[in-house]
Amino acid sequence: MRTALTIAGSDSGGGAGIQADLKTFAAFGVYGTSAITAVTAQNTVGISGSLALSADLVTAQIEAVAGDMQIHATKTGMLATAAIIEAVAAAIEELDLPMLVVDPVMVSKSGDRLLDADGVQMLCAELLPRALVVTPNIPEAEALSGRRISSPGDARDAARRIHEMGASAVIVTGGHGTGAEVVDLLFDGRTFAEFRTPRIDTPHTHGTGCTFASAVAANLALGHPLADSAARAQQYVAGAIRHAIAIGHGHGPIDHFWQTR
Repeated sequence: MRTALTIAGSDSGGGAGIQADLKTFAAFGVYGTSAITAVTAQNTVGISGSLALSADLVTAQIEAVAGDMQIHATKTGMLATAAIIEAVAAAIEELDLPMLVVDPVMVSKSGDRLLDADGVQMLCAELLPRALVVTPNIPEAEALSGRRISSPGDARDAARRIHEMGASAVIVTGGHGTGAEVVDLLFDGRTFAEFRTPRIDTPHTHGTGCTFASAVAANLALGHPLADSAARAQQYVAGAIRHAIAIGHGHGPIDHFWQTR
């Protein structure tokens, strides 16, 4: 069985973070393992509290998993602090963890800040150069590139700038965009590819960024090329949004197991 590792924070509401990652891996038939970076008190409305774990404990989790199992793809999400990012990057390098998908989590769906300026700087310096692909949404791509994105040309320029930071490829996801279609833009350092799906009008989109990146990682673990993995991830997330679960009083979670219900 193919195996993937997620290194991310815990969402007590179950819609995003480690919980979403493991559900996504399972939906694709990939065995999911995890290293938790932070614990959040979270629901569909927002985050009421969080606690980052020590960098040493995060490293110990990664080493425990990688020392016992073969990992076929690795995904990072909420990393919480610069110290954790530095430790994760070092562990990835030392253990030669493959197929790194970096979801540059900075702000939650409800607007809560999840990474400070020092953390962003460490992310750019230490983690992006080790990434096979980084999957920012539009606000994250703006923060990483320093470029306002208001057109397809802006998105391409931002992708180029993020690629120059060292990531082998960039997918700027289009869920925060406008128009009748969601357009995910892939840049592999040479060419651009666009993946399109109809935009779904719903507030229940909690966890879509985590889920997309995890779906990319799961498909890479299964041996699919990056472009195919991006296309499969987009269609999976679109289906999960169409079957979103209207629970809670805020942004409800998507249905990770819509294909089997």
